[in-house]
Amino acid sequence: MNDYPIRVGSMLFTMVDPEKGYEVEYNRWYERDHFYAGCMIGPWLFAGRRWVATKELKDLRFPRGDTPVASPVEKGSYLAIYYVLEGKHRDHFAWAADQVVELYSDNRGFMNRHHAHTVLLERPSAHYRDDDPVPIELALDHPYKGLAVLAVDPADGVDDDALSAHLHDTALPALMKDSGVASMVSWHYQDAGSGDTDKAPMDLGMPPGPPDRHLQLFFLDAEPTTVWDRFRDYADELGASGKGTVVFAAPFLPTIVGTDTYTDQLW
Repeated sequence: MNDYPIRVGSMLFTMVDPEKGYEVEYNRWYERDHFYAGCMIGPWLFAGRRWVATKELKDLRFPRGDTPVASPVEKGSYLAIYYVLEGKHRDHFAWAADQVVELYSDNRGFMNRHHAHTVLLERPSAHYRDDDPVPIELALDHPYKGLAVLAVDPADGVDDDALSAHLHDTALPALMKDSGVASMVSWHYQDAGSGDTDKAPMDLGMPPGPPDRHLQLFFLDAEPTTVWDRFRDYADELGASGKGTVVFAAPFLPTIVGTDTYTDQLW
């Protein structure tokens, strides 16, 4: 769908909670300093977006209990997503590894927060509802009304090619047809031994998943609550097909930049 040379090749996915009582302070620090100083000013990173999960949305997450993405599943109120240009992953994260250490050494970190799941992902694969869609490369700048994050593991004995074929041919078309689900981009985790996050001056939460897990981002042009039943049906269909299992599903809203909206609705 994208015939232009600006293509996303890798992604930073960082899901975090502020400590209770620090919600506004954290939101302002991240939005007004770290979003830019820690990521956006870096070389080859070309798009970023922040999302938030209120308590109402966290209560919709499934499966309940502990998951391999958030443990417990309610963990992770804020999500930031960043795109790095195809072929430039090493160049950007060599800069980022040193940058975050420098920021923290200059007292520009934020200690009253806890990471739920901060990971690097690669090998994007997109699926669209419309014939002439918003390309995934523009998704973080488009005014979508929500985001759904799902993690899908292949069933026992099912290889990645078989799961991908079922998703592309059957599960995703059924989910997205005549819906408020506009597009999806699926990612695979970067090898945990890559060294790109070794210098992080904090615990990054749940580790990267197995190489055959699909971490899917669904961009919504409807409020997440109005389409969430579709994602439950999607999970049920995958399970019934014998091809895969949804091991994490969570809806988010876009933050309203420059405001503290939602900071009083996290718990």
